[in-house]
Order: sequence, then structure tokens, then C-alpha cells
Amino acid sequence: MRITTVLRPAALAVALLLSAAPAALAADPAQALAAIGQSVMSLGPNGEKPEPASAVSLSEEELARIKAMNAKAAIVMHYAGNDWSQAQIEGLKAQFDKMGIAVVATTDAGFKPDKQVADLETVMAQKPNVIVSIPTDPTATAAAYKAAADAGVKLVFMDNVPAGFKAGSDYIASVSADNYGNGVATAHLLAQALGGKGDVGLVFHAADFFVTKQRYDAVKKTLAENYPDIKVVAEQGIGGPDFAGDAEKAAGAMLVSNPTIKGIWAVWDVPAEGVVNAALNNGRDDLVIVNCDLGENVAINMASEGNIKGLSAQRPYDQGVTEAMLAGYGLLNKPAPAYVALPALPVTKANLAEAWDQVYHKPVTDKIKQSME
Repeated sequence: MRITTVLRPAALAVALLLSAAPAALAADPAQALAAIGQSVMSLGPNGEKPEPASAVSLSEEELARIKAMNAKAAIVMHYAGNDWSQAQIEGLKAQFDKMGIAVVATTDAGFKPDKQVADLETVMAQKPNVIVSIPTDPTATAAAYKAAADAGVKLVFMDNVPAGFKAGSDYIASVSADNYGNGVATAHLLAQALGGKGDVGLVFHAADFFVTKQRYDAVKKTLAENYPDIKVVAEQGIGGPDFAGDAEKAAGAMLVSNPTIKGIWAVWDVPAEGVVNAALNNGRDDLVIVNCDLGENVAINMASEGNIKGLSAQRPYDQGVTEAMLAGYGLLNKPAPAYVALPALPVTKANLAEAWDQVYHKPVTDKIKQSME
């Protein structure tokens, strides 16, 4: 039996309209980028809603009480070999100094969990009242942080939080950039530089690291939902600790296997430096590179009309200041927001000098200034 479907005139009109409808239109990158920074898109490590840094404050009376404690603090970094880490440390030390808190140790784990566990054990011998830290691995370091908390040390985390830890009981608070927002911003920057179309590759961080995973998830989702003519044709994770070298190899392999690639996204500035080297080694002066984080080397490349056409910056100095103030909350047993996040900052050559000042609280370096001339 043959069944024939007869459409009524109105239904037929709708069907004809749908069949003739164009494919989904791409977003306007400039318009999307203008909205970045007006709100925070990330949630905290345990799904917490973000509070702004402006919500964290200490009165003159509270500062006086903290100064009278003669407290000691330790800064236990995952990795200190980039401008972001150094700006965090500078912000922490500047604010601790205002609070009369002595920084007794600053360590660099080189992104190795076992080294960070050893660093924590060494630091504890100096009996700090406060530790501000970023775990290299949330599971492998959890026991060492738990031992510090059990000893009465007030813990404040930047970006990452040990597995099983809860704000308000195991630690005071965590502070982060809007890393999901940074990933979104870089997707729009990539689209803007490519004119909304082309094959691209992604160099991501192959680790259980909350904030870098947020960036990777955000850039993929934003490209897929907003730019139908941009196709991700290659992805490669890097584990470090030689992130520039690993990224150079990953990007080089992408360019050889996928010669149609017009752009590559890098998860932060040090891997982006490796992608730049891969582009140079493969004669790809035309390759568009975008990344998260504003470091001096990528800024120089951008300023000198190199491959890097855009990036989304964090605000590490302000993050460090906020973390130190939250450490003060811990010393005072003052209720603290569980998760504080600072908005993303899209950067191109056009606003590079202004952005550098916002991120680092100082003018651009001489090397960047020379590259801009």
C-alpha cells in the first residue's frame, strides 16, 4: 500500500521555508569580544558561583588585628617559570607586606606532584600560619595539604583545589581568573583573525588540571556553536614540564599532517611560544596563533606583527592580592566567599600596552616597547 502525505497550505509554506533556510549564521567576533569581561562565566572547582574580587575587603581595624599577630606565610607554587606565576607572587608579597605578614618561603614544584609534596613538608618545618598554593595534581597532593590543614594552617588556593576539599572547612577560599571566559575569548579572537573560516588545531594541557580543562572545553564549545566554517581538524595534549618544547613538537606534527590548518590555539603563553617555533620551522608565516595568558615573549611576538594575533589575559597580580586578603580572613576566622573569580581580558596589538598595565600593574617592558615601534 502506498501512503501519500498531503500538507495543508500553511504547513506546506512552513516546510518550504525550512528547506530554504540558510545554515546557521556565524557570530560576530567583535561584538562577542566586547561583551567579554562584563561577567564571569566560570564556576568554582566544586560548582560554586563566583564572587567578584571587590567583595573581598579588610577594614583598618581588621588590618591592625592581623598585623598584631606577626603571622607567617608560605607560597607553594606548582610552577614559577612564567610571567603569570611571578605576577601572582608579586601581588601576594605586596599585600602580605601591607598586612604585616612575613613570607618565609616561596617554592617551585616544576609541575611535579612529588616535588610539591616535598615542598609542603619542608615548608611546614617553618611553621607558617598561612599557605597560599596551587596544587599540581588535585589527588596526588591532597594528603600533604590535609596534613597542613590538620596542623592548623590556613589554606588559600589559586585556581586548583585538592580532591575532596571543601571551602570553609578544609580551606578558606579559592581564587581564579575566569578561565572558561578566557577560553571563550580566545575562540572569538581566533575567529576574528581567520575571518570566520578555516581549519584549526588545538594544543591543550593533558592533565587533571581544573582551569586548563575549562579553557579547552570553552574554546571547543564556542567554536562549534558560533563558527560553522571553522573546523577543528587536529588536537594534541602536552604534559610538560617542557611545555614549549612539547607544544613545538605537537604543532609541528599538526602542520605536517594537516597542511590546510590556518590557525592553532595554545592553552597558555609558554606552549604558544612552542607553536610559534613550529610555525617558523615549517615556513608558516601566515599561521594564526592565539592563546590564553599574557607573557612577555608572546607580547613581543604580537607587537612585532608575528604569528600571535590575539590572547586572553588573566589578572594574576590582582589575583595574588585577593588571595593574601583571603588569608587574612582565615587568620581572623572571618567568613569568606568560597570562590572568587576575576574577569577575562581580551588582548590584541591594539590594546597591548593598556592590557599589560592592567595585568601587571606596571608599564610594558622595554623589549615589548621596542617591538611596538
